Order: sequence, then C-alpha cells, then structure tokens
Amino acid sequence: MALLAILLAVAALAFFALLARDVTVMTRLVRALQTQPDGIPRDTALFVPGMRALGQEAIRLIQAERISRGRLVASAGEDRALVERLPDPLLKLDASGNLVWRNESALAAFGNETAALLRHPAFRNALAQAGRTAAPVRAQITMSVPVARDLDATVIPVGGPIYVLVADRTHERALERMRADFVANSSHELRTPLASLIGFIETLRGPAADDAPAQQRFLGIMAEQAARMQRLIDDLLSLSRIEISEHLPPEELLGITPLLERIVAGLEPVLAAHETRIEAALPPDLPMVPGDADQLTQLFTNLLDNAIKYGRRGGRIRLVAARGGTDARFEANGVLVSVADDGVGIAREHLPRLTERFYRVDKGRSRAVGGTGLGLAIVKHVVNRHRGRLLIDSVEGKGTTFTVWLPARG
Repeated sequence: MALLAILLAVAALAFFALLARDVTVMTRLVRALQTQPDGIPRDTALFVPGMRALGQEAIRLIQAERISRGRLVASAGEDRALVERLPDPLLKLDASGNLVWRNESALAAFGNETAALLRHPAFRNALAQAGRTAAPVRAQITMSVPVARDLDATVIPVGGPIYVLVADRTHERALERMRADFVANSSHELRTPLASLIGFIETLRGPAADDAPAQQRFLGIMAEQAARMQRLIDDLLSLSRIEISEHLPPEELLGITPLLERIVAGLEPVLAAHETRIEAALPPDLPMVPGDADQLTQLFTNLLDNAIKYGRRGGRIRLVAARGGTDARFEANGVLVSVADDGVGIAREHLPRLTERFYRVDKGRSRAVGGTGLGLAIVKHVVNRHRGRLLIDSVEGKGTTFTVWLPARG
C-alpha cells in the first residue's frame, strides 16, 4: 500500500509538472498576438490531453486573427491610397479643430494657406454648427490672400475626428464674373468707336458718296477705330484668361534675363519710331522663377510699352533686373525687375487706382496713343498669379518706375 501511495504521489507530481508546463506554453500562445506579431512561439507541444486540444484551438484563433488583421491593414492602405488620390482637398481634424492630416490635393491647393482656411470665420461657424448637430455642414468661404479664392467646404463630423472636403469654385465663379464684366465693360468701351464707325458709314453712303478725298480720310479714321476695338477685345479676352487661372500658381521654372532680352529685341521697331532707347542691366546669374512664359512676356511688354508711350520722346527707359535682396522693400528670395521712364510722371492720388480696369489718368492721351485702359490690370493679375508684388513710384515731372518682385526657386 505504501508503494502504491508513493507511485500515486509521483504520478500526481508528474501530472502537475506537465500541467504547469502546458499552462506556461498556453500563456505564451495567448501572448503571441502582442509579443510576436509576425509569428507563433516555436514550443507549442502540449502533453496534457485537454490542454493539447485547447492549445490547437488557440493556434487556430491566432492564425485567424492574423489573417483578419492583415486584411484590415490592406483595406486601410487601400482606403488611404484612395483619399490621397481624391481630386478635391480633404482634411482631417481632431475634436478641437486642429489639423491632423491632409491629402495630397489639399497640400497642393493650400500649402501654407491651410491655417488661414481653418481660421476663417465662415469655416469656424460651420465647424461649431457641425459639432452641435453632429451632421454635415456646408460653408461658402472667400479667401482674399494671396489671391482671391471662392471655396465650398463641407464639414463632416464622424464621432471624434472631423473631416473637411473642400471644393474650389474660383474657376466657375470667375467665369460668371467674367461674363458679367465682359458685357458691362465691353458695351461701355465699344460704344464710342462703334458709334463713330456707324456715323462714318452713314456719311459715306450719303453726303460723301461721291467725294473721293473725304472717303479716304473717313476710311482712315474708320480703320483706326476698328483697330481700337480689336485691341480692346484682345485685352478683355486676355485679362479674362489670366483671371480664370489666377488661383493656380505656375510650376515651370524659367530665367528672367533671357525672357527680357527677347522682349526688348521685339520692341526695337517701336523704340525706333519713338526715338527712344532702353538701357538694360540684366545679370545672367539670376535665380530661376516659377513662371508662365507667355503671361510674363505680356506683363513686361505692357510695362515697356507704357514706358514708350508715356515717356519722353527721344528719351530713355531703364530696365533693371536684380536679386530681391537689393531692395529692402521686398523679400530676399526673389527676383526684381524695374521699368523706369523719364516722362511727365503721375500724380500721387492716381497711383492706388492705376491697376483698375479702364482707369486712365489722362483719358484723351490714353486713347490717342492707343491705350485700352486694361494694360496695367493685366499686369496686376499676372503678378498675382505668380504670387509676386507690384510697386509703383512716380514723381511728377521726372517719371514713373514700376517694380515687379517674383518669388525665386533654388
């Protein structure tokens, strides 16, 4: 009996030792989800029959969970890739309205302007309303800097985080304003030359029908008026095209010096006709600027053309390009281009309005030299699209200087 008791005790000790070992193995298996995310512990052998079945079930659960987690990770990656490629900007905010994440479209559309969007009163009101109602709220937002932009923002609360989907309506609303402005401005400005043409046509058909000298004189005036109408329409269309793309800064890099040299070469016939010379200082080592070559050509052509028209006949025009750091009024990381004439100058009270459409200091002289009243408006909008600055300095009796600063890259 004593021997039997000893054998039973030994067997019990062995069983409990095996059980303790199996419990340890089971504990490792259960912890494998956290401690070994990419594998299962090597030692999975269990000796106690019930524990063996339980261990096999645990291994199956671990493998099933990993398959499920892999699918979730893959799905989350696909979702993230999808929102990254959305054409419209998407932002994720925390419950306090702080930016957590934004997709590539938002980064490209706003960049450093995101903070201004999130601080906008209309957006803050929509955010507060969405927080109260727990429902999506739409807001119309107008941003004025660095260029005017019309945005539609939809604030979507989803429990804790808040998503903001932004649609840029600048293009559509610019088209609407363009149509209205085109009709209003063109009807006003075209009325005079059109009335002149109609009057001369009636005269040619009536009293001057048999007067050859008068016909030639009238036809010459009619040709001038028709050319004026053509210039006006061309400038209106050009201005409209620039305004449509004004909210999209250009990306192509170009050199200012070669561009200015081409413009000066193209103006040689006009300079010769006005007996005017351009004194140019164009360094070859200026930094590159992101720019639209056609629009910058139009910008500097307009400035030089104005200097020729309103400068002193037989005078000189100073065209200077330099790095931004040479003028304390501008940021150093940029390129400066100044166009200075030696004309009669402009009174100080006119300077703030020079870039308005159809604003003329001397209406009679402007029309006499072929001005449409749109040249400096085009200059302003091209500068805005390039995220630059325009300053006008003038002293009566001495001349006017237009200075353009463009941001540089590299």
